[in-house]
Amino acid sequence: TTAAAVVKEFSNISFNLWPPRDRTRNAVRKRLINTLSSPSILSKRYGTISHEEAVEASKIIEEEAFEVARKMASADDGGIEILQVYSKKISRRMLDKVKVRSGDSEAPSVANPVNDEPSKAEEEDARSTAPPQSEKIESVADDK
Repeated sequence: TTAAAVVKEFSNISFNLWPPRDRTRNAVRKRLINTLSSPSILSKRYGTISHEEAVEASKIIEEEAFEVARKMASADDGGIEILQVYSKKISRRMLDKVKVRSGDSEAPSVANPVNDEPSKAEEEDARSTAPPQSEKIESVADDK
């Protein structure tokens, strides 16, 4: 078999990253539970929460992120951009949860999100391979 034949054979194969399967979504929830309720870099700053509270929070966080990303998904999209939106939303809401729990009043409540719709900046970040603006600012500050 020539390389051209192999390329031709595999060029018809496609795969989608979005939507994630239930197994993947459950793995995301389990990881959230572990992150929220176990000692970690995050817990050193904000503390841990009980396993029961982490179970409930992980379900809310993951479902909210899934719905936001689902609303943005298009039929012709392979899913990488939407997967980035999903991932960023999970990270943002997890951080909001621990900040609220620790008494940081700047973070919105996970149960009462301020705005489920992604901002224009979030949509642009999802289409870009560069880190989001917030990470760029943090990395510059960390370098000092």
